[in-house]
Amino acid sequence: MTQTSDKTTHFGFQTVPESEKAGKVHGVFTNVASKYDVMNDVMSMGIHRIWKDAMMDWLAPRAGQKLLDVAGGTGDISFRFLDRAGSGHATVLDMTEQMLIEGRQRAEAGEKSASLDWVVGDAMALPFPDNTFDVYTISFGIRNVTRVPDALSEAFRVLKPGGRLMVLEFSQIPNPMMQWAYDRYSFNVIPPMGKLIANDSDSYQYLVESIRKFPDQDTFLQMIKDAGFENAKYRNLSMGIAALHSGWKI
Repeated sequence: MTQTSDKTTHFGFQTVPESEKAGKVHGVFTNVASKYDVMNDVMSMGIHRIWKDAMMDWLAPRAGQKLLDVAGGTGDISFRFLDRAGSGHATVLDMTEQMLIEGRQRAEAGEKSASLDWVVGDAMALPFPDNTFDVYTISFGIRNVTRVPDALSEAFRVLKPGGRLMVLEFSQIPNPMMQWAYDRYSFNVIPPMGKLIANDSDSYQYLVESIRKFPDQDTFLQMIKDAGFENAKYRNLSMGIAALHSGWKI
């Protein structure tokens, strides 16, 4: 007798079967792909660019390194990495082909085409051999993964010994009053803004909810350690609205 899995997970504030989450997330990012970069600027008032630059400052890319940028979508992190490294190679992996199409159409993609690959793939089952990459990044994508520990295990597997993981993700503000104010902004402003700019409030409602369901900084830090990474640390950005987590495969 065949048994089907009854495991569930969250899709924003909804509880859904694990088997359905990836498809729902795929739908969200297919819907918003053409306006994704514009909405990032509007939602964060441009601050996401400062966060991504802070990520590169801590990462300190070196010439010749190979990057895997998971949930890399429109290529923001890969372009920054290649600019900082001076030479090297970046593989942008995303489960949503439409996001990759938008990335390939950016001017930076044409300028760096010899140093870029664009791959449709799943963070929980990466289509690469063990010990392939020097650096693994995921920016505002880990909270959308169905099973985060599986994605972290895959990150560990594909990194070379001495390789580095870096995660940029929305997080939790330690100050309750400031978190309350940020919640009011997020739930009351961002979905209507999504409707106005991308003609899609539901996708942005999910994105806001998904931030609240993601583990806090210390909990996520422990998940990174549990995946095998050492010297794992995090830094809060903008008082904890976002956080950078770093770990090494030693």
